[in-house]
Amino acid sequence: MANYQGPRGTQDVFGIEMTKWHAIEDLIRKFTHLYHVEEIRTPVFEHTEVFKRESDSSDMVNKEMYTFTDFGQRSLTLRPEGTAGLIRSYVEHKMYANPDTPQKFYYIGPNMRYERPQKGRLRIHHQFGVEFIGAKSPLVDAEVIHLGFAFVSAIGLKDLKVLVNTLGDDESRAAYREALKSHFFAHLDTLCPDCNRRYQQNPLRILDCKVDAQHPSVLSAPKINDYLNEESKTYFNDVIHYLEGLGMTVEVSDRLVRGLDYYTHTVFEIVSANEKMGSQSTIFGGGRYDGLVEYFGGPSISGIGFGLGIERLLVACDAEGIDLAQPKSLDVYIMPLSKEVLTTSMQLTAFCRGYGFSAELDVLQRSMKAQFKSAERMDASVLIFVGDDEVAKQVVKMKNVKTQEQLEVPYADIIHQLDHWLDENHVCDHDHGHDHEHEHDHGHAESES
Repeated sequence: MANYQGPRGTQDVFGIEMTKWHAIEDLIRKFTHLYHVEEIRTPVFEHTEVFKRESDSSDMVNKEMYTFTDFGQRSLTLRPEGTAGLIRSYVEHKMYANPDTPQKFYYIGPNMRYERPQKGRLRIHHQFGVEFIGAKSPLVDAEVIHLGFAFVSAIGLKDLKVLVNTLGDDESRAAYREALKSHFFAHLDTLCPDCNRRYQQNPLRILDCKVDAQHPSVLSAPKINDYLNEESKTYFNDVIHYLEGLGMTVEVSDRLVRGLDYYTHTVFEIVSANEKMGSQSTIFGGGRYDGLVEYFGGPSISGIGFGLGIERLLVACDAEGIDLAQPKSLDVYIMPLSKEVLTTSMQLTAFCRGYGFSAELDVLQRSMKAQFKSAERMDASVLIFVGDDEVAKQVVKMKNVKTQEQLEVPYADIIHQLDHWLDENHVCDHDHGHDHEHEHDHGHAESES
């Protein structure tokens, strides 16, 4: 017998664990609504050149992409990060013609990278990302960083540090690159192979190397602040000013460059100071990109964004003892007492669901004892018994599991009784206002028919 298992670096999410994901996704949609950010969904694979740009020295491009040739001999790559595909879509659909800027987008979805699996870092990781496109302003940078920080704070994380840095404009970055190349030239024979490659393509990335992080030449490398022109300094100081104005404490980290080559000006990370996080302390990070839209054939438009790994966020929550699990209780469990009442029981189940109540029906015609056990496992709040005598009188017997109160209720009063009991028990997890609106609409539809 075959024993199939998920590929290395993947996981299945289900049961109580799935409710944690729902809690995060619900909060994502709440926060993006508050900041007037629209959802966008892009393909999980793109033409390889969307991600692989000639000047890119990142590990993602050089070592981690899942690339394949399809039956039409096209080179395609599974999405390793969210920004490039979003910008491709932004340009393809000429969204830049919208006069209301910045345009604000968010996405939730899987990214695929071939990297060493570890806690909070899988080969399929799910990312919440935000991109503000079309406005270059320190105010925009501050708002994006604040959105991410406010979101993870609302989750309950407390041991957080906000790290920021600037990579400057093109002029400043070019001067800094030359300084780094001069500095590292004498040390190439002692730097790792990846750093030797980065030396040619983008020497800033040497500062981000995990292997050579403590190398003397890295620790003594020039600092970008010494190569910033006045415009870049002013821009970065304004970003810090606005963040502090929002009540955030920020720490300037002059070694922070981030892992992708398209960043300019502001880069940032929110990291956990909780020692349980170890090497996986970064909760999310991002930065500004001034040439990416133009690279994809659009106008010279600036953007800024961040990506947050949901798996990493869950690890951080565990480290701080934050339980996002939301055990699902069942509103109604309907128990048919004979085969003859199955049709009526099905109709009652659909009726309850139509008014917004979660409802289950025993479809296996099991014993009463077995049905009671199922209802208990599902944490049902109300039991509805449907027997031959009840059907003849067009009533049901209803039992409030919490109070043990039991009533005989006419069909017409079932919804009212459910509303009353569930509200009374404080276990109703659906929006009563919504349900009443639904009930009104339902009644209106009946009157029209």
